[in-house]
Amino acid sequence: MLHASVKAIGWIVGGPEVVLEALLEMLTPTGTLMMYVAWESDVYEMAVDPWPEERRQAYLAEHPAFDPATSRALRDWSILTEYLRSRPGAYRSANPEWSMAAVGAQAEWLTADHPLQHGAGPGSPLEKLVQAQGKVLLLGSPLSDVTLIHYAEYLADLPNKRVVHYQVPLVQEGQRVWVEVEELDSSAGIVDYPGGHYFSPLMEACVATGRACSGLVGAAQSYLLEAADFVAFVTRWMERNL
Repeated sequence: MLHASVKAIGWIVGGPEVVLEALLEMLTPTGTLMMYVAWESDVYEMAVDPWPEERRQAYLAEHPAFDPATSRALRDWSILTEYLRSRPGAYRSANPEWSMAAVGAQAEWLTADHPLQHGAGPGSPLEKLVQAQGKVLLLGSPLSDVTLIHYAEYLADLPNKRVVHYQVPLVQEGQRVWVEVEELDSSAGIVDYPGGHYFSPLMEACVATGRACSGLVGAAQSYLLEAADFVAFVTRWMERNL
């Protein structure tokens, strides 16, 4: 699973596409590359940010439905999300907010049957990444950007986890309908933490254990993590510190 900042790498002969080409060459046809691509039209923000009523009503009346085949990736996560989503042979999961795109031998399996409810939890591509003994690569991306943390939030034995509800537009029986979704709070966090969000101290603790292989790719400080080991560490850290 890739998280990448192409800007952090520096000048790349051939542009961003070369990063994907290099990774896929390294993985070989037996490997798989996955990214969290989400959806360019982020409906989640309507649930967590106060919107003027006029804007909210216009959004509900006119917003197009999510289509895994054509809806653009959220390039805020990386310019590479749309490159990977639209790559020939790519598969994409059908959960709008937690949509994953993948290319390679296990791409179809990773992205299939993505639950609409609690899309970062059991049955998600994140859980499958762990089951497949996959890795997480932070290629110049901030340490706090590891999406797999959200899967660990489901595993952590903690009381009173914060839950959010929001709506997504989908096509059902040929009609655009708004469907209510429930998930753990991926914006403010599942619980309050002194001094702000807990992702940064969690990741600092992880790196301090030596779990993350690190090095430079171009000018980008990069880290490689074993998904299963990382989730086990994060789950224990949350249970001790949250």
